[in-house]
Amino acid sequence: MERFATTPFGGARLTARNFALRADLEKRQARLRDGECGNTTGQAEKYGIIRALSEARTAWNLSDRAIAVLEALASFHQDRHLDGRAPIIVFPSNAELSLRARGMSPATLRRHLASLVDAGLILRRDSANGKRYCRRDDHGDVETAFGFDLAPLALRAEDILATAAAARDAARRISRLRAEITLHLRDIAKTIAAALAEGRTEPGAELWQGFIERLRNLSGRVQRNGTEDDLSARRDALVRLRAEVETAYLAALTDEEMSANDHQSEHHIQTSKSDHFFDKNGQRPNTGGEAGIPIAPERKSAGIALKDFLGLCPDIADYARGGVSGWQDVIGAAEVVRSMLGISPSAWAAARAAMGPIAAAIVLAAILQRSSAIRSPGGYLRDLTAKAEQGRFSIGPMLKALG
Repeated sequence: MERFATTPFGGARLTARNFALRADLEKRQARLRDGECGNTTGQAEKYGIIRALSEARTAWNLSDRAIAVLEALASFHQDRHLDGRAPIIVFPSNAELSLRARGMSPATLRRHLASLVDAGLILRRDSANGKRYCRRDDHGDVETAFGFDLAPLALRAEDILATAAAARDAARRISRLRAEITLHLRDIAKTIAAALAEGRTEPGAELWQGFIERLRNLSGRVQRNGTEDDLSARRDALVRLRAEVETAYLAALTDEEMSANDHQSEHHIQTSKSDHFFDKNGQRPNTGGEAGIPIAPERKSAGIALKDFLGLCPDIADYARGGVSGWQDVIGAAEVVRSMLGISPSAWAAARAAMGPIAAAIVLAAILQRSSAIRSPGGYLRDLTAKAEQGRFSIGPMLKALG
């Protein structure tokens, strides 16, 4: 069996981890050659794997610059697909590798190459003098090569894809937690403000002052790099505080106020249902008013099924408190997104008036889906609202552009 050099050139030491990674690589390759790996092929599309590794780089203890070096190395392999059943050796010079790594300095290159080796994604195959090169036979085919072996990257494709999927799931959970925290902070603060403004300080001002102190301790910006455990603990603390604040506020209401609130809630629900009733063609029915007086035709809705809409705008579901089971959940999530994108209440009210609640919520979901490409969500919404008021705006093309 032919042996390829795997120990590092010069003063670099061979560690037990390096030896174990090399042994694992050879074991996997032998099992693939013997057909003992089931459906595992040991092959991968290099840029797809590198993209997945970018999503999961924290789990692999890699920086974004290390991923850039790996992408530069992979670019020296001509095929898009990597076949890990045999060594895949690339042998760029330091100068060429630096150019493809956006001018990275030699010292920085060495550091990131070492991190890729430690992660088990590439393997050193150094020549006797440490140079990277290949020997070719009489037909011009590569006979022996010294440089970096990309076979481990292909053989670890399934592990990389699994960690990338886990990273995406974690990111979605964190996004939901951040949205929940923002909602709880807002609701608690407004409930306390309403209680103080209405003079509902029973059974004592100390109770409400305590609520204010606890809210202050739990307030502040929601960190983008906060861990899931930290965010969950903060969310749970806010849930407990919210329950106490709402209980205290409700206890201060009179029987007459409670009865009036029940009546208003019932009326609001009935109105909401009539606003969001559409026929199967996606339009509000044109029915007669009271005493047979005809009413003006209602505006059209988006004319799209909820399932199809969520397929085009999946991000809006992250801001729905209990998930999306109907258009009312989309409207509620849009209220949260409106605040997050910095869209003013007046701009949002104008959009709802011009388009209708469902259509406005769909437009906001589309803006959220393309938020990275929209510099001013508020200005963009106002422009669409103006077109809608003039009858020159249709949601169809916007949704089609997301498809």
